[in-house]
Amino acid sequence: MDLKSKIREINDFPKEGISFKDITTLLKDGESFRFCIDKIVEDLKEKKVGIVVGPEARGFLMGTPVAYALGAGFVPVRKPGKLPAETVKYEYDLEYGKDCLEIHKDAIVKGQRVAIVDDLLATGGTIEATAKLIESLGGQVVAIEFLIELEFLKGRERLKDYHVNSLIKY
Repeated sequence: MDLKSKIREINDFPKEGISFKDITTLLKDGESFRFCIDKIVEDLKEKKVGIVVGPEARGFLMGTPVAYALGAGFVPVRKPGKLPAETVKYEYDLEYGKDCLEIHKDAIVKGQRVAIVDDLLATGGTIEATAKLIESLGGQVVAIEFLIELEFLKGRERLKDYHVNSLIKY
């Protein structure tokens, strides 16, 4: 299936020089969306995943159907102040400043096998922070899955210690 043809590209969004990859056009096509979820599940099938983690917000869209198909649970990773119970946080550097992610303190059981699922791999900062959060709770990141990878940003290099799979590469 030609998945690239299902992605709408919007030039100069959110700012000049960026070619935004809009996945909403793929998500609304049931056959393409099912194909993507099935491909990710296929890659995870033998990894004995107990929990799928998705960073907000598009990681929720991709991660929950994967968790369902695997018979695994789903855990959201969010920006600070969005989760209601006790959290742990991980602060990380951006090109111009810092950012922070949080996960519920009781979201991962020590030794639990975890897959991270998100829509896009760019520089890898958000996903690296997500992996660090999981590991700080004793979880084992067994795979990181993406719908899209922007190879020119070399995010995969930042995640070299993990199994990384992406379905569409730019």
